[in-house]
Amino acid sequence: MKYAVLFEQTNTGYSADVPDLPGCVAAGSTLAETTELIRQAIRLHLAGMREDGEPIPEPRTIAEYVVAA
Repeated sequence: MKYAVLFEQTNTGYSADVPDLPGCVAAGSTLAETTELIRQAIRLHLAGMREDGEPIPEPRTIAEYVVAA
């Protein structure tokens, strides 16, 4: 599955969260590191949901840049 990830630059690097998977977050010092960490976090989050017998949510979030001219 392909989930939208929101990245935010912080004072110490980057943070990431997955709106369709509440609680699935990661943080790193670079964007590349944070991308890899959130990828791992998604895998672990989904594995935990499966283990607990929870339904896996379908990706629903759509992310797009909008020009506010």
